[in-house]
Amino acid sequence: MSDPKSADRSRSKLVLDGVPSKRWWKFLLKTAGWLALTGATAAVMAVTTVYYVYADGLPAIPKVDEYWPPIVTEVYTDDAVLAGEFYEERRKVVPYERIPKRLVQAFIASEDSSFFDHFGVDVLGTARAGFKTVGSKLGLRSGGIQGGSTLTQQTAKAVLISAEGYKSATAKTITRKIREAILARRLEESLTKEEILYLYLNNVFLGHHSYGVQSAAENYYRKDVRDLTLGEMTLIAGLPQAPSRYSPFLRPEAARKRRSYVLRRMLVEGMISQEEHDTANAEEVKVYPVEDVFHEFAPYFVEQVRKDVVDRYGNPVLLKAGLKVFTTMDSERQRAAQDAVLHGLLSVDKRQGWRGPVEQLASKEAIRAFIDRSKKLMGAQELVENRLYVAVVTSIDGDGKGADVQVGGHTGRLPLLGMRWARKVNPEGYYPAMMISSVKRALTEGDVIVVRHVTKKDLTDDKEQWDKKLADEIPSEGVKLFRLEQTPEAQSALVSIDPHRQYLTAMVGGYDFDDNEFNRAFQACRQPGSSFKPFVYSAALEQLDWTEATVLVDSPIVEHDPDTKVSWKPANYSDKFEGEVLLRTSLVNSLNVPAVKTFGAVGVKNMAAWSTKLGITTPMNMDFSAALGSSCVYPVDLANAYATFNRYGRKKPTYFIRKIEDRWGRTLEDHTAFDDAWAPLQDRVAAGYARLFEPGEQVMSPEAGFILTHLLRGVVLQGTGGPAQRLGKPAAGKTGTTNDSFDAWFAGYTRDLVTVAWVGYDLNPHPLGRYETGGRAALPIWLNYMKSALGDRKQSEFFPWQSMNLVRLHIDRKTGKIAPAGARDSELMFFKKGTEPKDAVPDKNTVDVDQFMMGAQ
Repeated sequence: MSDPKSADRSRSKLVLDGVPSKRWWKFLLKTAGWLALTGATAAVMAVTTVYYVYADGLPAIPKVDEYWPPIVTEVYTDDAVLAGEFYEERRKVVPYERIPKRLVQAFIASEDSSFFDHFGVDVLGTARAGFKTVGSKLGLRSGGIQGGSTLTQQTAKAVLISAEGYKSATAKTITRKIREAILARRLEESLTKEEILYLYLNNVFLGHHSYGVQSAAENYYRKDVRDLTLGEMTLIAGLPQAPSRYSPFLRPEAARKRRSYVLRRMLVEGMISQEEHDTANAEEVKVYPVEDVFHEFAPYFVEQVRKDVVDRYGNPVLLKAGLKVFTTMDSERQRAAQDAVLHGLLSVDKRQGWRGPVEQLASKEAIRAFIDRSKKLMGAQELVENRLYVAVVTSIDGDGKGADVQVGGHTGRLPLLGMRWARKVNPEGYYPAMMISSVKRALTEGDVIVVRHVTKKDLTDDKEQWDKKLADEIPSEGVKLFRLEQTPEAQSALVSIDPHRQYLTAMVGGYDFDDNEFNRAFQACRQPGSSFKPFVYSAALEQLDWTEATVLVDSPIVEHDPDTKVSWKPANYSDKFEGEVLLRTSLVNSLNVPAVKTFGAVGVKNMAAWSTKLGITTPMNMDFSAALGSSCVYPVDLANAYATFNRYGRKKPTYFIRKIEDRWGRTLEDHTAFDDAWAPLQDRVAAGYARLFEPGEQVMSPEAGFILTHLLRGVVLQGTGGPAQRLGKPAAGKTGTTNDSFDAWFAGYTRDLVTVAWVGYDLNPHPLGRYETGGRAALPIWLNYMKSALGDRKQSEFFPWQSMNLVRLHIDRKTGKIAPAGARDSELMFFKKGTEPKDAVPDKNTVDVDQFMMGAQ
């Protein structure tokens, strides 16, 4: 008989909380199901919570047709030459259709081979990256977020960077990774795969300021993206993972290995054939740094454009909005201006004298060490004609007729004819009489100097240093020849205006922008000297009805300043006085005393208002010294005023920006001239019509403007501006030299071009030189530029005077009275009707004045 207690124990084993043993597995299944359901619900709730917490504030999904990332602002010359770029991110957006299929495949193969199959997020990779991040935070693992990014996620990161900034959108945190994954899913839901690729390929950072594939193609290969080879495409496609590590500039071998990896992936994925793989893999890694057009082309001009755009539109617009800025610059004239300034300054600087070597090596060992370093730096590089080099003097001839120099591994000859100018600095000396007769007076063995590699012809063509005997001693062949050079201390500015189109066609602000960004054309306020005298005489013509034949007295005067108790006694450049002279003679010969007396007749306050009316923006000194140009002016202001003279008194603005377009090609502003051959027809028609409603201001009568131009024409034909006749075209202008020889000017114009050239020192350490007048220092720069700028373009004489209220008469140069045609010491002069002289020269009182007037017309 069984034990009741034992039976109860057995039954308890078969029963679990009232559940028979045959149904225990159902209980387990229900329990597991409940737990799974609860866990799933919790997971969904957790995911939902995470989604709403981390999705809050995410940027909107960009519409492809409204994708406007920061892109490059480009600055062009009027003739469509790229002159500069401004950007925060150097990006140029290109349509997806323009991106080569092979380039798209290269990115997919190397970055995300399942791109067309996944839903936007690499779950395992993201989770792995999250665990690494958490481990890193807890100190369990090293390293931050790594990997786990599909192309869609990388595109999402770019969108986040654009919306939140680089620091926040690239932080190595799990929060950032989750937000990136959520945004990636939204991208996949809203856009096609091709649209995602379009966003990615125009956003991805590819090193060296390159954002997007078009920018990379230009930066590395100077090509359009459509023209890349397979090897070039795969090198670019290998960069996103680590642009610095695989930089073809800094680490070409690493870039080559990365390219091989991309090619291998493309081969495995069946995107290319074995032959294509092998050919591309064998390509040399050869890249070209993007050209720095800003510094290499016209930095002073483009910098002035940049300042103007920033002032009027703001810096963010300039750097991000992708403007197209078309300037008024003519690229050929700009190059001519820069060449003219360079050669002019080198000539002026040599006339100042030799400031000594760059360095002096005191021993043979130091010389040998210097040569060894030079050889390593130059390698097997050949010398290029007309290029500057650093050389060391290795020996000097006993008779001082030349020196041997070494440039890297090249030995050469520095003949005396290439350095006769190298006297000691002496502003009072007369340059032609002070040229050295021996190399020993300037150089010693061991001197480190700057030289220019030249030919014998270059040396013998230098008229200022010419000496036949020295020229005959220069070897013709087999010897490398050099000329001594030094960096100029003097500076220069050139401003050139097309007065009728109102274009600033060329502008140079100094010798070297990289050395000094100070733009002397717009920022240097310098004394204009005698180039201000046309302002004085134009006021007399306009306000006092003076004429070319008005008689002035050139005699000593003393002006007393009651405020400063200082007496001032103006004198002429020649220190002589001419007595009675005509106004025309006074301006043509740049006499000082008649100009001061004319200034006094007009009045100080009237002259101050007149100079402002003509376009001078700086205040005039309220004393008589202003008649001789003691009040500083900006070169661009002086050029604008002379452009007003050229237009016979009509004042108009000068533009250096022709047109600005936004990224969609919409016009923001347009100042195109109707006859601008480089501009599109629609611009010329629209802007030309607009110009009809901007006639400008007639600040002086056309008759007075014409007479002033006739006077300035006389300066070129008979006076201080004589060298300008070598232009071979009708020109008018005025030289300017300050009494202390710190500033030299020439302001002149033809029918179609107004140009002002200035030469001087920034800080005036000493005068330019006693003989460095405007005609000697500045006019050659003006002349060389104008020859190139105008070329074979004919320049007509100035406007026909017959249509104006003018008469023309033969005038006696001494008395200012009417003279018979062809009379000795007579000259044709112009007068506003009613201001012409009525008297004839002595013994000619029977002359019929009306007959003279009719005959002259």
